[in-house]
Amino acid sequence: MGKGSGFGKTILFGEHFVVYGLPAMASAIGDSTLAEIKITRGSGYELSDNRPEVPGYKEKKYNEQKVSIKNVFDYMGLDIEKNHVNITLGGDLVCASGVGASAASCVALARAINDELKMGWENPKINEAAYEGEKGYHGTPSGIDNTASTFGGLVYFVKNLEGESNTMETIILAKPVEMVIASSGMTANTSVVVADVRKKKEENPEWFNGIITEYKKLIVEARKALEEMDLKTVGKLMNENHKLLQQLTVSNEVLDKMVKIARDAGAFGAKVTGTGRGGNINALTPGKELQDKVFNALTNVGYSAWKTKIGV
Repeated sequence: MGKGSGFGKTILFGEHFVVYGLPAMASAIGDSTLAEIKITRGSGYELSDNRPEVPGYKEKKYNEQKVSIKNVFDYMGLDIEKNHVNITLGGDLVCASGVGASAASCVALARAINDELKMGWENPKINEAAYEGEKGYHGTPSGIDNTASTFGGLVYFVKNLEGESNTMETIILAKPVEMVIASSGMTANTSVVVADVRKKKEENPEWFNGIITEYKKLIVEARKALEEMDLKTVGKLMNENHKLLQQLTVSNEVLDKMVKIARDAGAFGAKVTGTGRGGNINALTPGKELQDKVFNALTNVGYSAWKTKIGV
């Protein structure tokens, strides 16, 4: 039986700005998806998906998942006309928007196939296979999710707007850092939110360029602070990034309330992560005691949250 795993992820800096060719930084988190496969005689495949989920997530993604699995099989040369494959997915990564659940499953599946067939693929090839799988979910994915899921640590990502290769660097933190991720319970359509931000940019380019200028300075400082493990500065810059996202109107009253709860409980920083107008926030909470305090502050008022680590 072949086994494999893939990390979840969270975006620390740069959601929406990344669309315009500006750097973003994501991190693998301590929660992961596990895959086991067994190849026998026959044809086709069977899937047992035991991953924890927010209600309805796996059902909603089922058709995309089928395409994704086929893409990984094809890229890795696994012919299901000549082999029968049993796949079991599990792990502690909750299937939800914004935590890289699809990428984690692609990486875990690719590693399990590699293990079962003794292919000897190293991480770069696993990452390529996972990227092909991500196409089943996202059409033309950026590659940042599967890279964080495969390699761990931090990913510094810049999208090439000319269609050439994107810039992706992996950065290893000196040690993992505790974080709390909390869900608003609201779902937003990514394409709609991105289109709304673009419309605002086109209607008022001078205003938008002012925000861009602030973000360019912020991301340089953020990378330096992360590399130096200056977590107080990282938290302060997360707060500043949230203010910029508020100006882009991708936060909302619920998310702002969650961010305030996390900060009031002592989080070094807290912000929207991902699309916004719903989805999740993340809060930087170094140390188990602070992590527990922020987690309890959010869950005590009814929000779903989980404790994890970045830079794993």
